[in-house]
Amino acid sequence: MSAAPGFLTEREARFLALAAACVPAQGVILEIGSFKGKSTVGLASVAARYRLGKVVAVDPHTAPSSTDPGLGGQASSFDDFRHTLTRAGLTDHVEVHRKFSHELATRWDRPIRLLWIDGDHTYPGAKQDLDLFAPHLAPGGVVALHDVLHNFAGPIRVFVEDVLGSDRYGPAGCCGSIGWAQHRPVDGASARFREARGALARRAARLIPLSERGRDLRGVAKLRYKLQRALVPHGGADPETWAQLTSDV
Repeated sequence: MSAAPGFLTEREARFLALAAACVPAQGVILEIGSFKGKSTVGLASVAARYRLGKVVAVDPHTAPSSTDPGLGGQASSFDDFRHTLTRAGLTDHVEVHRKFSHELATRWDRPIRLLWIDGDHTYPGAKQDLDLFAPHLAPGGVVALHDVLHNFAGPIRVFVEDVLGSDRYGPAGCCGSIGWAQHRPVDGASARFREARGALARRAARLIPLSERGRDLRGVAKLRYKLQRALVPHGGADPETWAQLTSDV
């Protein structure tokens, strides 16, 4: 993954690989938003090693995009995406859909073990992706949203309101700028999960009004954002601890 272009940190990449390998659920890995293929090759590497089937990657690869500004005048990221997969030797392990996620959703009927949302970072876009595909999460599956702890308006609000605020989910947390939660329709409403999600939501919610101001935070507002972000636990995930936390479904 480190050789591929993109905006995923090593900490986040390690978490994605962990989630893809250890999620105790049956179904496919679905990636919404591929850009030039950084997270795609990581997920596909894990899927190939553990025989989890093809990673489903959906992205229109259009430009310009406020989320993916680094195209250097190119009209699309698709050629770079294909080159990344070819160079990694993973082309046969990815089911590519060059379209918008809502177009893929019209005929989607497969259970999902890992739902990786890294597409449209506006609030309507991020919420639509969750609303369209979360109903297909298998029990024990995980949803993960990128850039929850970067100042984009959509991911943080959707994570706080629609994920942390829902009893459909159990264990939840942040790793780097990834916000994640496990689909637990049977016991998500239990006190231990509800209290932990609520505590995380109260801290993360303070970022919403600042994130809604966009990528141009300056001065005192930018300092406030950094201080509030630091109060949200978002360190690396210990594999054994995480696997144990999510295994009791």
